[in-house]
Amino acid sequence: MLRDITPVTVVVGGFFGDEGKGKVAAYLGLKDMPSAAVRTGSINAGHTVSFNGVVWKLRSVPSAFLCRSCRLYIPAGALINLDIFLDEVEKTKCGDRIFVDFNTGVITDEHVFRETTDELMKLIGSTKQGVGAAVSDRVMRKLKLAKEYEVLKNYLRDVALEVNEYADRGGKVLVEGTQGLYLSLYFGTYPYVTSRDTSASGVLSEVGLGPKKVDDVLVVFKSYVTRVGEGPLPNELNPDEVVRLGFSERASVTGRVRRAAPFNMELARKALIINSATQVALTKVDVLFRDARNVREWGKLPVEVRNWVSEVENVLKVPITLIGTGEDVMAMVDLRQDVFGSLRR
Repeated sequence: MLRDITPVTVVVGGFFGDEGKGKVAAYLGLKDMPSAAVRTGSINAGHTVSFNGVVWKLRSVPSAFLCRSCRLYIPAGALINLDIFLDEVEKTKCGDRIFVDFNTGVITDEHVFRETTDELMKLIGSTKQGVGAAVSDRVMRKLKLAKEYEVLKNYLRDVALEVNEYADRGGKVLVEGTQGLYLSLYFGTYPYVTSRDTSASGVLSEVGLGPKKVDDVLVVFKSYVTRVGEGPLPNELNPDEVVRLGFSERASVTGRVRRAAPFNMELARKALIINSATQVALTKVDVLFRDARNVREWGKLPVEVRNWVSEVENVLKVPITLIGTGEDVMAMVDLRQDVFGSLRR
């Protein structure tokens, strides 16, 4: 049984960030060609997009920028750094189709300075990008907003209004969350968390989209769990085991080594519940199973890979629709048109 690709999709992380949301969002941009893509969150989260040998590490621009017909948005609930934003706009050549909400918050050097000298920020493993300090200023009603900066005047739009208009007309809208559920200010491993709610509900509130507008919530899991900085990581592997298994990674923003653990079903189940997930993407399956590298069809995946994916799906009870098998955006097994599993028999 097939179904059409639905108009509004929210992509969020299910672990501690670094799940591969950038790759997934970029793939959906190229494959589905959405009318609008919205990047939430802030510059403390980097999304890596690799396509045809070129790599972009994005901290502001939506990963769906590869779709040249897609309008790109940064919503009111997000935060930007002017230098980082303008540099990414130049590198991605999207200046004629990217827009910032009038009320998007702006991070300054003063915010960065405050975080680099704050003892709590050091304790919890902050990225020291000024995000927490800027959020604090916003709560205190003293943060400067995008509409106050002359350099942004050509980018300003009412993002909530425009995105809702696309959704109301049945246009495809892709909302890109950042980080992962267990870094959520409310649902994560407090105090070792980020400065915002990273759940699907939190992401939607940043954009100004109501829950009834959403068709799919796609939760992204890596085939193993990684975490940057301090805080609990269940079943954490020792550094030698991390290297042996090929799980060694560095954070795209800070360059810090990521701690690692095996795939965690318990954390995954809770993430699906809180996010009201309708689909799951599994990334870096090729790291867990080397012979899955760059495979793009379900039937061509090795039997052991298909068995593992089916086992995970049976436990989680949410369809696994995307399977990442390599760094390139298009290294993906796409099962969305077969959410009821007939291709897997």
